[in-house]
Amino acid sequence: MKVYNKLIRDRIPEIIEASGKKSNIKIMNDSDYLKSLNKKNQMNTMKAKM
Repeated sequence: MKVYNKLIRDRIPEIIEASGKKSNIKIMNDSDYLKSLNKKNQMNTMKAKM
């Protein structure tokens, strides 16, 4: 199984499973979520500067 360490929106796991595939999710605590969100924002900012 491929691993995608990404933040996802609501219902995405349901959509994946409806297509016949399996998903494995982790519900983050607030601290981990904020760290991941900040990392994503930094990456998006770097891409926008290019």
